Amino acid sequence: MSDTKETKKSAPVAKASVGLQTASIWKNESEGRVFYNVSFDRRYRDAEGNWKSTSSYGRDDLLALAKLADLAHTKVLELQNVAGE
Repeated sequence: MSDTKETKKSAPVAKASVGLQTASIWKNESEGRVFYNVSFDRRYRDAEGNWKSTSSYGRDDLLALAKLADLAHTKVLELQNVAGE
């Protein structure tokens, strides 16, 4: 399968991970302004051993999620500095 312009546009510009949790950083443009949004997900195995993804977090996930949010924040700042935004 080849990359299309649409595929590239919809891919995150960066990712950060802590354990099985991932932050995906998305670049958006509106009215000549560039900004970034972040989505978080956690991977887990279901009862059959298949990998799944969720945006729900339990008590034991929260400190890793906080660290991940910190890493994502730093990455967004780096992206803004590189682009001069």
